[in-house]
Amino acid sequence: MYAFEPSEEQKMLIDAINRYAANDLRAAAHEAEESGELPPKLIEKGWELGVLQASIPEAYGGFGERSAVTGVLAAEEMAWGDLAGAMAVFTPHLFALPILLTGSEAQKQEYLPAIVEGEWRPYTAAMIEPFFDFDPQALRTTAEERDGGYVLNGIKIWVPFAAQAPAMIVYASLNGQTQGFIVPAGTAGLEISSEREKLMGLNALPFYRLTLKDVFIPKTQRLGEEAGHAMEPILAAQWVAQAAMAVGVARAAFEYSRDYAKEREAFGVKIAQKQAIAFMLAEMATEIEAIRLLNWEAAWKIDTGKEDAWQQAYLAAVGAMDMAMMVTDRAVQILGGHGYIRDHPVELWMRNGRGFAMFTGLMMV
Repeated sequence: MYAFEPSEEQKMLIDAINRYAANDLRAAAHEAEESGELPPKLIEKGWELGVLQASIPEAYGGFGERSAVTGVLAAEEMAWGDLAGAMAVFTPHLFALPILLTGSEAQKQEYLPAIVEGEWRPYTAAMIEPFFDFDPQALRTTAEERDGGYVLNGIKIWVPFAAQAPAMIVYASLNGQTQGFIVPAGTAGLEISSEREKLMGLNALPFYRLTLKDVFIPKTQRLGEEAGHAMEPILAAQWVAQAAMAVGVARAAFEYSRDYAKEREAFGVKIAQKQAIAFMLAEMATEIEAIRLLNWEAAWKIDTGKEDAWQQAYLAAVGAMDMAMMVTDRAVQILGGHGYIRDHPVELWMRNGRGFAMFTGLMMV
């Protein structure tokens, strides 16, 4: 059976992340959203907490073993502070963890030490495509075997830090199967938009569009090399991260609106005593806890090698999408007119919460 009590090491990590989330991320979130930029020192401070480094074995430059349970605990706490900041700190996970999970021994030796032993660098990944029926298991970006390697063609959107990335993993369909390909910066045929993409939220995080025109990739740069790889471990790691960050954002919105309701008076009583508000808060808390437990179970199944782990992770992610939207919307309602203005953070949490339905491929633990 799995347990619900974090280990001492996990508690120490969560406490450290909570302090960073409260004192640094939360404090900087409004200005970062308005200015469209996260301070580099803020990202570096989060990187130094060592979440990714603790997931990489010593043989590859890290100091631990990968634990999906520890990852979701860390991701929730980080996103509770600020989603854009959390995603920035975790961006190198999009590159390093697929290599750890499915890469060849040579790929692990070549790339992982360079990532985890130095300062934060925006190694990233490109999965999302600009189509209403986007499906990570049925991509329109193609990889064709040619001239002793692979040729990539297609369009990717919402690629975090693409313009600054030393290298990225591009996902493409090879004979109908989704595969990852390591694409270094400056590769011929790789075009990165000069302007950042504009989204409803996450304005502090730089996203770019990619166009791949006959991008040639040697066989040694396919994840797993010629043998290739399964997508289920990668998707499971993405989905539990997505669900964890949704829980973090929702928890922030719930706590803020709950505390507001306890202080705000209307007609001589605190609005938290109003039945309509009390019922809202109770439902918000229930949904947050339900998705958190579902996601912990998915992470536990990943760590213990259960065959249905990726299916459980998908259920957690799907549930988290609706939960985050409901909770953040209710938080705005509870604040009334104050919820609609930028003096309070609930409007940002609602805008960010709306995006979880479209964030597949942008988070990983």
